[in-house]
Amino acid sequence: MHGSRPSRPQGPGVGGFSDASTVWRVVTDRPDRADDPWRRRWTWDRRFLPRWLLVGHTGTPQFPDEDAVALCADIDGVFVDLPPRSRERFTLVGCVPDGALASVLNGRPSDTTWLGDLWLSAGPDDPVTRRGWIGEQLLDVTVLDHRPSQTPGRIDIVVEGLVDVHDRTDGVARPDGVTGFVLSDPDDAPCGVCADVTGLFREPAEPPVPHVTLVGCRPEPPLLAAIAAAHETTKAGLRRRRVSADVGAVAADGSAVPVVTGAVSGTLLSSVPSRLGAGLLDVTIASDPREPRPAGTRDILDLWFTGRPGTRDLWAPYDRTLRHEWVGVALAHHRLTPDQPAGSVFHLAGRFVTDVEGFYCAIGEAINGPGGYFGGNLGALDDCLSGTWGAAAPFRLVWHNSAVARQHLVPRYGRHRHAPAVTLDTLLEMLTAHGIEVDLR
Repeated sequence: MHGSRPSRPQGPGVGGFSDASTVWRVVTDRPDRADDPWRRRWTWDRRFLPRWLLVGHTGTPQFPDEDAVALCADIDGVFVDLPPRSRERFTLVGCVPDGALASVLNGRPSDTTWLGDLWLSAGPDDPVTRRGWIGEQLLDVTVLDHRPSQTPGRIDIVVEGLVDVHDRTDGVARPDGVTGFVLSDPDDAPCGVCADVTGLFREPAEPPVPHVTLVGCRPEPPLLAAIAAAHETTKAGLRRRRVSADVGAVAADGSAVPVVTGAVSGTLLSSVPSRLGAGLLDVTIASDPREPRPAGTRDILDLWFTGRPGTRDLWAPYDRTLRHEWVGVALAHHRLTPDQPAGSVFHLAGRFVTDVEGFYCAIGEAINGPGGYFGGNLGALDDCLSGTWGAAAPFRLVWHNSAVARQHLVPRYGRHRHAPAVTLDTLLEMLTAHGIEVDLR
């Protein structure tokens, strides 16, 4: 926690976890519904199998509830690699530095000096604070320059970093009536005050992938209603063309699991006959601003198409981003079964635990076998250690090749997640707090 400020989300509880744009969840967490589309088997009379199921709703009044929207052979625009976010420049105008910021300015050994994360908020008695504004956070901040401000006795400080947003397309609204900013570090230690900041507040960005296309699509009734309104431009017509749906992966046996929450969200533009066969359509939707999932997520899902992976460490070649996706896919396919009894012994293969994402991949397979899930961040790991996720505590965990984690899971600022890195010692403390006997080998 950042003092009284909420930390960025660790997960929705009950073993699930989230990142900036996705909440992975388990089908068995959903309320029982006789017509639940996630519990059906999805097939069609084609020479190829369907691969994607959309479940959600459109803006048509007769279909207000979450239901099957479409069954598709393919989908374009949901799994796309984007370049890394570009660092931005901000100017802290009319600043009186204090604490770490003052120390950086007084002891700068070079043209640029790293500061870390910086919170900008209003004072405790400011009306915008009483209205609930907690402020904005700049991540991975480097001080570039400073110069005298127009206000005597104050300086303007130029910094570079990233705005802490859930999605790179998010806007950052300037609160009405704010008259200045209080600067602090993530632990609420004072870093000064400034009269204004430039470069921070902005409108939402355009979607990085403007369209999603459902290729070889068999529309279900809600989408058929939206297609029927495709040429309507009135306010009511545009509302009927709205589509909002989760995307699920359909396996060879026709079962489906949700893998990307809210992946298709926007306004239907067009539908044309698909080259994949009579009766199928290619449907194009103008996307709302949202980051896509990594392209490699599709390759991970392909490994589950004919059933659960039968080999461990298939995640090992992946980078940190795709290891995170691997854990999410493992969670999506997780089924609740009785825990292994307390006192069981599990073996964690630590050869590839070069990052914390690798640890979550490895412990998932240690507890629940190839493709297994047992937490995707500290909050979810804590949930899983509390039971019902494959192992009843206390148990013994034999951690093979633990020297790999000892070398890599060390204290530092983690630029991958823009937060302090999760260390081996942190993981060991959590495990032992739950009564787990860890045998490091």
